[in-house]
Amino acid sequence: MEWRGRRQSRNVEDRRGSRGGSPFGRGGGIRMPSRGIRVGRGGGGSILALIVVGAILFMMGINPLALLDDGSGSYAPSQTGQVTTGSNDEMKQFVSTVLAETEDVWHSIMESQGQAYPEPSLVLFSGAVRSACGSASSAMGPFYCPVDEKVYIDLDFYDELARRFGASGDFAQAYVLAHEVGHHVQNIIGVLPQFNRMREQMTEVEANQMSVRVELQADCFAGIWAHFTAQKGLLETGDLEEALNAARQIGDDTLQKRTQGYVVPDSFNHGTSAQRMTWFKKGYDSGRLSACDTFNNPV
Repeated sequence: MEWRGRRQSRNVEDRRGSRGGSPFGRGGGIRMPSRGIRVGRGGGGSILALIVVGAILFMMGINPLALLDDGSGSYAPSQTGQVTTGSNDEMKQFVSTVLAETEDVWHSIMESQGQAYPEPSLVLFSGAVRSACGSASSAMGPFYCPVDEKVYIDLDFYDELARRFGASGDFAQAYVLAHEVGHHVQNIIGVLPQFNRMREQMTEVEANQMSVRVELQADCFAGIWAHFTAQKGLLETGDLEEALNAARQIGDDTLQKRTQGYVVPDSFNHGTSAQRMTWFKKGYDSGRLSACDTFNNPV
């Protein structure tokens, strides 16, 4: 990805070196999977979920009929395009630039929908961090907190993404951030608040199934961002493949096979590798919000 020399976002908080706290409390963060698969909550009744989905689309500013048509960091670039440990804080510059690019894209898209786009903040932390959703350790991976509208990431996750998950490359790294920003978009258009209310009345399996649709939509939104980034001429050879490979490596089925040797589909809450790749590509190919209707289409 051609990112050097471009605008960097001012919405970056560097908390590296500060101390975190206990696991998530209120609000519930939306995270990228890392060392395990987290499942949903108990309750009852999925019919409400199906009914409310239509309302979600109106909150998104989409006509449902239209959907029928179509501390300190030290990082530097490697020869493969991976932004890795090296020179003075280059990774911070990288994520700040990617965040700025998401701001530009989503401002334009939201304005076209007649909505404002309040920019999220990106919080860099090391080890553990406290958010308005509670506290979390870096073992949970990157996450978005809808209560304070901030994305949280321990930049060491990118090393783990390459070493442990086999997903290297700077555009794989950009995809992770764009996915979390996708959750912010869901938050401001009403998808996340509705989901958080709905899942209190669902069984664990039902909540997981709805969570998969939420996560796949965030992947699709990341693909929309990649679509417009490509239009700017910022993508390099192999960038799209890096993002798709990252989506493949962090699919629920792939993660479960890697960690426990077998899969439990009812516990999936992010989507399979094939689903994540498919929905990212749908956003990338179309560049349209209407292409990302994971709620009324098979996933």
